[in-house]
Amino acid sequence: MMTTAQKELIKATVPILREHGVALTTHFYSRMFKHNPELKNVFNMGNQGNGKQQLSLALAVLAYAEHIEDPSVLVSAVTKIGHKHVSLDIRPEHYAIVGQHLLASIKEVLGEGATDELIAAWAAAYQQLADLMTGLEKSLYSEAATKEGGWTGWRPFIVKQKVKESEEITSFYLYPSDGGKVADFLPGQYISVRLFLPELNLIQPRQYSLSSAPNGSYYRISVKRESGAGDEPDGMISNRLHDAVQEGDVLEVAPPAGDFTLDTAKQTPVVFISGGVGQTPLLSMLEYLASTESNREIVWVHGCRNRRVHAFNEPITTLEARHGRLQKHIFYDSLDEDMAVEGYYEGVVELDRLKEQALLQDADYYVCGPAPFIRKQFEDLAAMGVSREAIHYEEFGPANLVLS
Repeated sequence: MMTTAQKELIKATVPILREHGVALTTHFYSRMFKHNPELKNVFNMGNQGNGKQQLSLALAVLAYAEHIEDPSVLVSAVTKIGHKHVSLDIRPEHYAIVGQHLLASIKEVLGEGATDELIAAWAAAYQQLADLMTGLEKSLYSEAATKEGGWTGWRPFIVKQKVKESEEITSFYLYPSDGGKVADFLPGQYISVRLFLPELNLIQPRQYSLSSAPNGSYYRISVKRESGAGDEPDGMISNRLHDAVQEGDVLEVAPPAGDFTLDTAKQTPVVFISGGVGQTPLLSMLEYLASTESNREIVWVHGCRNRRVHAFNEPITTLEARHGRLQKHIFYDSLDEDMAVEGYYEGVVELDRLKEQALLQDADYYVCGPAPFIRKQFEDLAAMGVSREAIHYEEFGPANLVLS
């Protein structure tokens, strides 16, 4: 239990964390990987290289320090992190290693400012957080293991089908190599896949949304080939999946996780809004509603560059024709000359162009795509009178986006 004096010491470091948080977390990761290089097989080294992971941790540490009096207000963020940790097979023993290097980094970065009292306060704060996280993750591991077809850790899956969905997106149909069932999941969840990268001499994990409805037999992921631009390198795992992984190959898979999920108990309308490959978790939600013959009113809004990179357009068009309460609206950066038809629009996704077609009474809005896309849709929905509680969003990669 932290003392009042210790909490005050933590709060006093907030200005330092605001100004130098990324420097601290950058030093922390460098130190940890030097002393515990085996953890490079656990962390996404792509996000280490582009600085996203350092920023994400810095924001998390800052938020924790700012709310040290009542960490319960961070329950949503903690839950999201817990799901990510379970998908990466993070175990309690890892927290001891992280804590050791975090406290050492505080000492080394702050120098004389890192008094014994301050280090003791941060040790107590970290232990409080570690206890909270390991308790949450224990529950998630137990839930994953006790489901029919469930497991924890990594399980080998065979790629039985590899299907090109567009110029950039390919689907992989994954079946357990042991011939058993796969655990059901909530529409919108993801799995972690890991494989060996010869160029790094490391095993690397990545999270990919499940893009189909639960079926008990297989998981489908639909992966965009990430081509680097500017200072951004090509996606290491996505390119290897596209170029090297073939039907019959084996991938290691962690059980489904994630808290960006469809509320399947509701019967009210849903509006799905996606940008690019951000449609994948929403596609799982849509397929679930179709497979359960739901009568919910559904609006599908999707934006991408053009129809050559647009995946799953034909299946959704077919579904729209069959489902009496589904309407779709597609935005392309540029329309081909033969595409001047109803339901297609030129430009980025602009919800105010749809007006009442996208604003449904009592609807929930599910938004997924790049961070700028999510922010724009969130702000546009809010400006149109949609309540914050009705907007649900998922940012791919380290979660640095907080909207309110």
